[in-house]
Amino acid sequence: MKAVIKTGGKQYLVKEGDKIKIEKIEKEVGEEIVFDQVLLLEKNKGEIKIGQPFLENAKVIGKIISQGKGEKIIVLKYKPKRRYRVKKGHRQKYTEVEIVKIEG
Repeated sequence: MKAVIKTGGKQYLVKEGDKIKIEKIEKEVGEEIVFDQVLLLEKNKGEIKIGQPFLENAKVIGKIISQGKGEKIIVLKYKPKRRYRVKKGHRQKYTEVEIVKIEG
């Protein structure tokens, strides 16, 4: 069984047992999280349900494994002959989630 869920402005294709990194969610490690914005659901027999935009009575249950920060990204802005140089760094925070169950 597979599902497409929406969280943090992004969409993820998941199945049971997958580990995904999503944008940070303010919950403790070990807690369960329920994704109720399910866009698509595929059963084992090839039966596909598509939401308009979301499916009713469908949810994906996950367990929070860890919280962390991603790799540092350097943003450099430069304009020649203008003495304009700006260097910034950014590290995106994430939550690692293991998909436990897909219902629907």
